[in-house]
Amino acid sequence: MNMLEIHQLNSWYGESHILHNLDLSVPQGQVVTLLGRNGAGRTTILRSIMGLLEKRKGSILIRGIEAIRMPTYRIAHLGVGYCPEERAIFSSLSTRENLLLPPVVSKTESGMSVEEIYAMFPNLKEREASQGTRLSGGEQQMLSLARILRTGAKFLLLDEISEGLAPVIVQTLAKTIRTLKEKGYTILLVEQNFRFAAPLTDYFYVVEHGQVVEAFAAGELAKKMPVLTALLGV
Repeated sequence: MNMLEIHQLNSWYGESHILHNLDLSVPQGQVVTLLGRNGAGRTTILRSIMGLLEKRKGSILIRGIEAIRMPTYRIAHLGVGYCPEERAIFSSLSTRENLLLPPVVSKTESGMSVEEIYAMFPNLKEREASQGTRLSGGEQQMLSLARILRTGAKFLLLDEISEGLAPVIVQTLAKTIRTLKEKGYTILLVEQNFRFAAPLTDYFYVVEHGQVVEAFAAGELAKKMPVLTALLGV
């Protein structure tokens, strides 16, 4: 069963046509990574799935339910969690307050408890009384991811979560993604850091100019490297 199926998706920012007849799917329980240069349209794919663009055409099936005309809050209630590149945590609230704020939105799953979050991210436990503005970049990224786990979402859209972070934090995030996959989560990952994404990923899509130009399973990665080098400069 596919958690997500996108068919002939077109999306716009204002008058700018960004995605062009895009097709992709995400099998349930797998990690799928969108590769591509900056400006290729990968973040627009995530924002389109979440209904954050005013103009979209085509089909976006989430758990078999058509979501192309749904508002964002209804898409979240399908069990979808979005971790944006800008993190968007509440800087005036403490770590714990940020974690207590999100409601459970999934109709079928309960969210992780704060204690479960702290077991996964011990750094957040240590900084639970600290305001968002006082957290390091890595701690803010952990909090941004942890916050959507509180909602009961089992389909996670993660946008550049390793960007600009220290190697030890990147390793922690990689371990977290492996753990979530083992727990049955489905993850669609936008990532510039190929070395971070490659060991975690079951299936890759390469996006260029708002279209999928390559798609292949993890087992084909070695033979696809010359193509990726040409497309991405990997």
